[in-house]
Amino acid sequence: MVGPGQVDPADAHHLLHAEAVGAGIARRGAALVCGGLGGVMEAACRGAAGAGGLTVGLLPGEDRGAANPYVRLPVATGLGELRNALVVRTSDVLIAVGGAYGTLSEVALALRMGVVVVGLGSWGLLRPDGTPDMGMLLVGDPEEALRCAFGAVEGNPGGSPRGEAGGGEANIPVP
Repeated sequence: MVGPGQVDPADAHHLLHAEAVGAGIARRGAALVCGGLGGVMEAACRGAAGAGGLTVGLLPGEDRGAANPYVRLPVATGLGELRNALVVRTSDVLIAVGGAYGTLSEVALALRMGVVVVGLGSWGLLRPDGTPDMGMLLVGDPEEALRCAFGAVEGNPGGSPRGEAGGGEANIPVP
């Protein structure tokens, strides 16, 4: 899951959405992977941790202590913003909640690498001729984001989420 590390008070709903998505990822038995810092990343980790899930933070610096308090497994990459590629590569599906330029870079990398991207209140993309780019699944609420993300893991991007007997683990990154 990806999203901005700092959220404007006017966009506080993104934090609620991220927390709900994080909790949903954990309830479905998947690990949440994110950039490990604040904002949307912290909210998603809080939701996942509260639901008993595994949270992995791929940190930009060399200090594992910089992770938000809900990251269970902090990874100090020392790569700065280049760690965005690790977040994308580690993910089966990318859920973007809200968005700043770092989020946009992760969305672009994911689309370039063939990773399914689900956008919740995030970037909409236009092609140079002004037509919408349909590579990103735009959704309206956290449950729809989860349904599309887990459906994509099962090979049905618009489909229903994996059931209890689904097995396996989807690593769905957070900011």
